[in-house]
Amino acid sequence: MTKAELRKTYKTRRSHLSLSEIEDLSISIANQLLTLPIWDFTFYHIFLSIEEQKEVNTDFILNILSGKDKNIVISKSDFNTGNMTHFLLTDSTKIKKNAYNIPEPVDGIEISNDKIEVVFIPLLAFDEQGNRVGYGKGFYDRFLGKCNPEILKIGLSFYQAENEIVDVFESDIKLDYCVTPERVYRF
Repeated sequence: MTKAELRKTYKTRRSHLSLSEIEDLSISIANQLLTLPIWDFTFYHIFLSIEEQKEVNTDFILNILSGKDKNIVISKSDFNTGNMTHFLLTDSTKIKKNAYNIPEPVDGIEISNDKIEVVFIPLLAFDEQGNRVGYGKGFYDRFLGKCNPEILKIGLSFYQAENEIVDVFESDIKLDYCVTPERVYRF
């Protein structure tokens, strides 16, 4: 399928999930993450879930990261430039939803791309080769393209992999892992 077809299909599938299903699936994803050899790093970038889009609830992963005393990095999106600015999540970080209902830090301690070692990536769908489909704005591909090549890229998905995304671009950055409630994919 194409990215456009997958976007439509998976937005529809997610729209039918209840809040309790999202919670259960998100807890399973967080538990699957605990099996990965990723916990020796220091700086972890994570997205704050867009409830209206019925995304994976990352609160459970945030609790794991806090419990392991990791530096948690969150982003603010600039829809004019298509870039993200990254901030350290602290007890005093103020979070506000932007015009697209994305929870973002108002301000804070800025963190450079080269410090980030692990990125948890939102997505709508992915394939067995590690390609992903997001919302189509390219924020994560631009961001990941500015990071160290060794950065670990971990997608989070309620659903299993598609066989193939047929319209992958050379600028698309593949995942290293994708974690679903039932299994972990390694690419």
